[in-house]
Amino acid sequence: MIEIIELTDGESREAMSKMHFGHLACARNNHPYVVPIHFHFDGNNAFIYTTEGKKTEIIRVNPEVCLQAEEVTDNENWVSVMIIGDAVRLSDEKERSTALNLILQSNPRLTPAVSIRWMDSWVRENVEVIYRIEPRLITGRRTLKRDTGRDNILAKGRRTQIY
Repeated sequence: MIEIIELTDGESREAMSKMHFGHLACARNNHPYVVPIHFHFDGNNAFIYTTEGKKTEIIRVNPEVCLQAEEVTDNENWVSVMIIGDAVRLSDEKERSTALNLILQSNPRLTPAVSIRWMDSWVRENVEVIYRIEPRLITGRRTLKRDTGRDNILAKGRRTQIY
């Protein structure tokens, strides 16, 4: 049996700050679209670097996104955090430069965004886009360790589910 607890806002932010790879969900006309993505979370906002494509087309119409990341040791030891908010495309050069420097800390090669994309027999041009995700909600959960020490005492009252 696995016990799962809700993370506090601070715990969720701290966990997200340590993660750099997750899944970005967006939707258009009630059709979800989810892609794996590298990101940087500075404790307040998440920043993503990508290239023009389907997700940028969707975000242009509907900027509400969900960024989800997890750290999984095994089936009984994991943490998962979600940020729900609006993706704001950065156009100011100073803001873009600052965000890009943060992103480069966790993804120095900017993969997979900067890569060769084929369209028929032509290589598609990579047009870079940098977004700031401004959270409206940050939420997280993790498994509760099975010891009876400090971890269980701190988690009392935050239990959510038992599987």
